[in-house]
Amino acid sequence: MGVKLPLIFAERMKSLLGDEFEQFMKSYEQSPHAGLRVNTLKISMEQFDEIAPFDLRSIPWCETGFYVPHGVKPGLHPYYHAGLYYIQEPSAMAPVELLQVEPGDRVLDLCAAPGGKTTQIAAKLQGKGVLVTNDIHAERTKALAKNVELYGVRNAVVLNESPERIANAFPHYFDKVLIDAPCSGEGMFRKDEDMVKSWEHHSVEKCVLMQRDILETAARLLAPGGTIVYSTCTFAPEENEAMIAEFLNVNRDFVVMDIPEDTGFATGRPEWVRQMMPEKAEETEAVLDQTRGTARLWPHLLEGEGHYVAVLQHRLGQEVETDQPGVVKEGAMEYGQVVDVSRIEAEGNKDHSIAASSIAITKADRKKERLLRIESRESHDRQAGGGKNSGRQSKKGKDHGGRKSERGHGRGADSASIDPVEIYSQFMKEQLEIELTGETVCYGDRVYQSSVGAARLEGLKVIRPGWFMGTIKNGRFVPSHPLACALNASEARRSVNLSSADGEAVRYLKGETLNIEEERVVLKADTFAKGYVLVCVDGYAAGWGKWLDGVLKNEYPAGWRWTSV
Repeated sequence: MGVKLPLIFAERMKSLLGDEFEQFMKSYEQSPHAGLRVNTLKISMEQFDEIAPFDLRSIPWCETGFYVPHGVKPGLHPYYHAGLYYIQEPSAMAPVELLQVEPGDRVLDLCAAPGGKTTQIAAKLQGKGVLVTNDIHAERTKALAKNVELYGVRNAVVLNESPERIANAFPHYFDKVLIDAPCSGEGMFRKDEDMVKSWEHHSVEKCVLMQRDILETAARLLAPGGTIVYSTCTFAPEENEAMIAEFLNVNRDFVVMDIPEDTGFATGRPEWVRQMMPEKAEETEAVLDQTRGTARLWPHLLEGEGHYVAVLQHRLGQEVETDQPGVVKEGAMEYGQVVDVSRIEAEGNKDHSIAASSIAITKADRKKERLLRIESRESHDRQAGGGKNSGRQSKKGKDHGGRKSERGHGRGADSASIDPVEIYSQFMKEQLEIELTGETVCYGDRVYQSSVGAARLEGLKVIRPGWFMGTIKNGRFVPSHPLACALNASEARRSVNLSSADGEAVRYLKGETLNIEEERVVLKADTFAKGYVLVCVDGYAAGWGKWLDGVLKNEYPAGWRWTSV
């Protein structure tokens, strides 16, 4: 057997799966499946099909996803460093597909690091709408922010916050909320054997506490009529069907949306809750059968690892009844049950529970709040869509780990005589042909374009308040690498194209200086070759260079450079 499974886990799965157990166990003798997902923010599916450097096979449940042949290493290709695709486990692509994100949506990825699902959401938004992506672990937000930047996401805000504090800043704001919940990780045993060791010291009960808290808070974050997708990579019914049934039992204005089985997904198993947790089943019996409409992804039934996904739809404007005909449930509300949440964080772990009381809202209150919310949203959209940049200035702060984060308002650039927004705007006019949207926000000498704006982020631990454009140094604007990553060649007044086939692109990605003849610098009208150049790999932006007299000085950041032989 390829993976040595914990005896307790194997015995439990045998009791649950019955006749399927032998087939399930045989799946652990097989190698895990590798996948990649095309980043349609930077390249269309048709374009990728023309230049794909590998023999790829489509993943049934993700139109931009492909299986990678065994032995192929897609991370060792210039296209990976140009952000043309994200390396992602195939089953992990399912939750975002089921979220059904549309351009213009406001979307929250609540437990986002390292950012695979965030970049998948961003590709579906196509630069329109709002994407807030968050992880509670400060260290993990480094990878999250880097992936947001590498894959050319313009409309994302990266946070390092608790769900409760986000809910206070964004009450009933998001059309779609993704919860890739912290879980016991049983579905990843084949892919990562370290998960087996972790599972033996990681309590399902602790995960349940976190999941309960996160789900309840998500209801406060969701706009009327919105959708929550809840996913785990575990088989444990306590963290899956039982958790969803508990949420539905408390929040009767949500329903499970059935997930089609035609992609190889299996149905949820409410009978396992009855088998393993009879008391929980009795408590949630009125809604438990809804969980059959959720989905389980099994490694012995499809080409992917173990996952669970539930799609929860808020029923806009419907009265919610109890089991007794004609009796409206006390505390039933338009937006889901509102709770005052207090986090109890034990030393050494992130466990937390909720202590709350329901707050009833009258029909008049609900109508008034809905009108105010619509008015507020229209105001926000006018600001974001009109390209009117406020030039708001904020101060630098530090998170609890001492790492720089962007938070609060205060001083602007170091010198009061320098207007950072004016310097930044002048650079954009001279170097790029791009229409900016959202709000220009300055944190010290760093300039961002924010789809949310500084005011709503006040007091939060913000890793990136928006698209990082660059810094003000000695009265000049220095463009950032994330600015280059999110551009296309037609938006730059100077660009140069490097080939992935002859080693030139790899030399650039390693940080080498290149000799580039002036004729290779593509110029827009009335532009000289000297200056910042957008460097592209086979036509797709990879970073900056500075061209002068036949030499391209490399501006590719040291921490991002190609280190493989």
